[in-house]
Amino acid sequence: MARFYYIFFICFLASRAFAVEPSEILNDAKLEDRARNLSSNIRCLVCQNETIDSSESEFAKDLRLFIREQLVQGRTDDEIEEFLVSKYGTYILFKPVFASYNIFLYLFGPFIFIFSFIMILIAFFNSKKGN
Repeated sequence: MARFYYIFFICFLASRAFAVEPSEILNDAKLEDRARNLSSNIRCLVCQNETIDSSESEFAKDLRLFIREQLVQGRTDDEIEEFLVSKYGTYILFKPVFASYNIFLYLFGPFIFIFSFIMILIAFFNSKKGN
């Protein structure tokens, strides 16, 4: 029975890994590498926590084709990203740029970690004093 679960899991992973259809792949290997690199940082707005490279939605397919068309036309990676950000906002990027308007997102996690660590230490030392 365990073997069935392993096979199911492997098939599930394999089906998600090949969302880019063979008809989308560019003949030029360098352009295809650039397209894969770009699409690994672009979020599928339908699936929200998947890259467009691994998503099977129509939106992701359209964006993959758009990126490849722009690369063939000679656009740079930055130009393509800037266009997508201007159209869909910074949420479309998995790794948004560090800016003043999103500094809270970058600093909130470490702040909560440090604050929680200090609170645990205080609680630990207070419990030692009570004994």
